[in-house]
Amino acid sequence: MRIGLAISYFILHSIWSYAQEIYYVKGFVKDIATRDPIEFAKIEISGSVFVESDPVNGKFVLSLKKPGDFILSISAQDYLSKRIPISIGDGDLDLGIIFLDRDIVQDKTDNLITLTDSDLLEDGSISMSVGMLQATKDIFLNRAAFDFGQAFFRVRGYGSENGIILLNGIPMNKLMDGRPQWNNWGGLNDVTRNQEFTHGLQASDYSFGGVLGVTNISTRPSSLRKGLRFSTSASNRTYTGRFMATYTSDLPQKGISYSISASRRWAKEGYIDGTLYDANSFFGAFEFKLDDRNSVNLTSIWASNRRGSSSAITEEVFQLAGNKYNPYWGTQNGEIRNSRERKIVEPIFMFNHYFSSKRFYLNTGISYQFGTISKGRIGYYNAPNPDKTYYRYLPSYYINSPIGANFIAANMAKDGFLKNPQLNWDQLYGANSSLSVQGKAAYISYEDINENQQFNVTTIGNYALNDHFKIDFGGHYSNLDSDNYAEISDLLGADYHEDIDPFSNTKNDLDGNINKTTSNLFNYYYNIKAEVYDAFVQIGIRYPKWDGFLAANYVSTNYQRDGKFRNERFANSSFGKGVKVGFSNFGAKAGLTYKFNGRHWVALNGAFLTKPPVYQNVFINPRENNQVVNNLQSEIITSTDLNYYLRLPNVTGRLSGYYTRFQNTTDINFFFVDAGVGSDFVQEVLTDLDKLHLGTELGLEYQLSSAVKISLVAALGKFLYASDPYVTINFDTAGAEEDILSPEGNIELGAAKLKDYKLSQGPQKAFALGMEYRDPKYWWVGATANYLGNNYPGISTITRTQSFYLDPDTGMAFPNATDENVARLLSQNKLDNFYLLNIVGGKSWLKKGKYISVFASINNVFDSVFRTGGYEQSRNGNFGQLHQDNLSGNPSFAPKYWYGYGRTYFINFAIGF
Repeated sequence: MRIGLAISYFILHSIWSYAQEIYYVKGFVKDIATRDPIEFAKIEISGSVFVESDPVNGKFVLSLKKPGDFILSISAQDYLSKRIPISIGDGDLDLGIIFLDRDIVQDKTDNLITLTDSDLLEDGSISMSVGMLQATKDIFLNRAAFDFGQAFFRVRGYGSENGIILLNGIPMNKLMDGRPQWNNWGGLNDVTRNQEFTHGLQASDYSFGGVLGVTNISTRPSSLRKGLRFSTSASNRTYTGRFMATYTSDLPQKGISYSISASRRWAKEGYIDGTLYDANSFFGAFEFKLDDRNSVNLTSIWASNRRGSSSAITEEVFQLAGNKYNPYWGTQNGEIRNSRERKIVEPIFMFNHYFSSKRFYLNTGISYQFGTISKGRIGYYNAPNPDKTYYRYLPSYYINSPIGANFIAANMAKDGFLKNPQLNWDQLYGANSSLSVQGKAAYISYEDINENQQFNVTTIGNYALNDHFKIDFGGHYSNLDSDNYAEISDLLGADYHEDIDPFSNTKNDLDGNINKTTSNLFNYYYNIKAEVYDAFVQIGIRYPKWDGFLAANYVSTNYQRDGKFRNERFANSSFGKGVKVGFSNFGAKAGLTYKFNGRHWVALNGAFLTKPPVYQNVFINPRENNQVVNNLQSEIITSTDLNYYLRLPNVTGRLSGYYTRFQNTTDINFFFVDAGVGSDFVQEVLTDLDKLHLGTELGLEYQLSSAVKISLVAALGKFLYASDPYVTINFDTAGAEEDILSPEGNIELGAAKLKDYKLSQGPQKAFALGMEYRDPKYWWVGATANYLGNNYPGISTITRTQSFYLDPDTGMAFPNATDENVARLLSQNKLDNFYLLNIVGGKSWLKKGKYISVFASINNVFDSVFRTGGYEQSRNGNFGQLHQDNLSGNPSFAPKYWYGYGRTYFINFAIGF
């Protein structure tokens, strides 16, 4: 009996003791202006224990198993985060009401995303620096987005194809190039700002991810800001005006909530001359809560974007016309007309079903996207190049003449350029009238069009086995049907266009009418079909002192080209379906986090994965034939990073080191070349290309007082070529000696000596020092001084092959093409380092239940002129020509550069009900 009583006492005492080890921290999270509860605020202690506030009253309750000193972090969508030091003693802790200030800086995001639209690549890719990183509170990533982003800074030097963008869990990266097209939902900031971001190799609940991270954008009305909101903006960047209106239903009626949003952005001319902007966006989402566990969500997005492109220019053109100069436009009937307008209209329709219980979450989604991406340009046929920056029209052409410099002609060319620097539309119409034969066009305006239809099915699940173990899994299927063709948009006064290649005098469409008119397809027409099957599984472990995860994925990818035109130059390989190209890929990554205490912890992550080449790097010349790159390989990526996190009452920070190697990369480039093996338009294929990215990141934020905050950010990287890739070129027309052609019609140039050259991936060195003052009367101002450097232009690959040494007239090496002379001629000169000062500020009011805010920013206060990037031209593909061109110090085929914006402003006014 006594033994039984003793055992019972021991058990009850143990239970009571265990119960006493649970300590509770509770409170409420509310808006400081309206005093309303904040829905779904995230409350976290020391990077481990976290909960969300109650959506009705903003209440939260956290449980801890031991006393001590901790940092309580509170964050919520559209609000500034707050950190509070707390001390847990013998009992529970009631923090009462915690107020958060609204974050009105988000209102400038849309303008910055467009600012970093890489027209420089003419492929519509978007730098990740803003679009992807706006969802994070990390001070380093915040600076990378809003300050370094204006200089085309890329986090860790990665391209945007290495980050995964999800819309309600469905991948949005394009299969053509692997990059997200942010314009598909541009201008809809109010309804796309609900984002979850995981940086780098961190574990994501939604995807296996890439080395740049994962962003999931949620459009569920139940998670969006409630009420009606109007905002209007003015700027001198990409657009000059914006208007946006959004309404999200307040309390669900019979389980129904909905949201609608619309915006318009416009500019007759942006910061760069001749860059018009015309964009309209519409959004609608409907959510129905079936019961406590199930809900469905319908989302539709229609975003139309039309803008005028700009061009990289040589130093010579910059000296003549300045950094705002753009040769792509001219006036017609007194109006600006840009010859290279870019238009994107790709509506998205999406259906999601969500299941949520205490331990299990499942999201199943279906989406359908269709529409077009078009890029305009001028075609000229047996007629002079209309581009005013064409090398024969510039002074350097006469100075660098092989028969001797002609300074009189050079001065005449200079005067002629300065007098008429823009595209002359009237001259093109006049040429079609005077030069054409019986109405045949010498000049036309046409568009390269991608007409796409894509179907996606996705499922994502998260299952918590217990408090320590969690399993994430998912899979998706994508099916793309893409028509690609050229369409005549304007005959410029002519009656018809003769669809013949002017260099080879061959037909582009053997089976069709040779004479094409407006709206006719010409030049090329083909279809690409692509299928992707992707699956991942991830196991997560969490304990008080350490966390860990292990993830794996498998991807199956298939591409096939189907030619719709029978091209006379490739009569046997241009028409019909080509071979189906398939890839099977896998990846694995793992991470371990060790917490010394609630204020210091380290995280080590590593990944090994293979990726299929995107289809634009699979087909050598898809416009004309079905030929596939020989010995095509999947890309291998090996990556690791080590991170130290600091969370003190007044100081937060992160110090990271990273190493990433990309191997077996394939790249295809198109250009005209005069090389030792011939002169023609060529496709340059690079295989076995390796790239190395390594460096460190530092972000520190110090709360000097309740009103003043100081930040310090630094990035030091080394991004370079890590191999000598193999180079093959393919001539568009007959132009090479038959005996050096491979059986496939290609010329194998062998290895290009690229190893240790720097990659053109934006500044590899960046520093920022910022200070912010936030007044209790709801106004604030901040300034950031930035220094960026170690930025390099892209290099010409063909000039680093052995063909560069060959004289095309003799087939022998140039006598003076010594290694020393070649090295001097091909040295890679970095762009100038530069400073930027940015100032931001804002004010908010609460008037009769209406929340009013004003935000303003000035970037590049001192109007610095700087180059954001550039590339070497490949026209002079042999030593003799490049040496001759550089003798004067002002080469005709000098590198081309893009210039950053000078002093710009952005002002936003918003009112919410």
